Amino acid sequence: MYRTEETAATIPAGEYVARYRNAEKFIVFCQACSRYGACWACPPHGFDADEYLSGYRTALIIGTRIIPEPSARAECATPEQGRQAGQRMIVEVRRTLDARLLELERKYPGSRAFYAGTCHLCPEETCARSEGRPCRYPDRIRPSLESLGFDIGKTASELLGIELKWSEPGSSGLPEYFTLVSGFFSSRPANDGSW
Repeated sequence: MYRTEETAATIPAGEYVARYRNAEKFIVFCQACSRYGACWACPPHGFDADEYLSGYRTALIIGTRIIPEPSARAECATPEQGRQAGQRMIVEVRRTLDARLLELERKYPGSRAFYAGTCHLCPEETCARSEGRPCRYPDRIRPSLESLGFDIGKTASELLGIELKWSEPGSSGLPEYFTLVSGFFSSRPANDGSW
């Protein structure tokens, strides 16, 4: 149905924050989303983002491309079918990707993982936040880089060599590929970008 390709890059964490973060610009996009204030992984966060991002030596940035097979793209006759198929692919890939990031956190105490996009731990639209309750999975939830104001397009193109792709207007809804950008901040020295 699809295949994945990964690429990774390391950059000093302070440099990544200085060059790729513009919280004021990107919060506007979050505010326009239905998950703003309704999902615990999304803003507004209950913590100081500047403090949350401080004190790290290295940022490992991971790009995961999900490339639908031509047959999967052909099976999507409507934009809604494309949206649903794309969502299934993303959730499936994220399940493995997020587990790998959490394993890195366990391996390197004091580090922080950042998932690619919103939370998928609860079924869509059932986050406890929308009911005024605490997160059901506080040990597994992580914010995304974009939710903290990072420019994912610039990150993908400049650090990972990946151009973000979007569905063509009037198409089935599946782009040539999806791009997931995750992060891992730690106090360990930079490596070659492998993880």
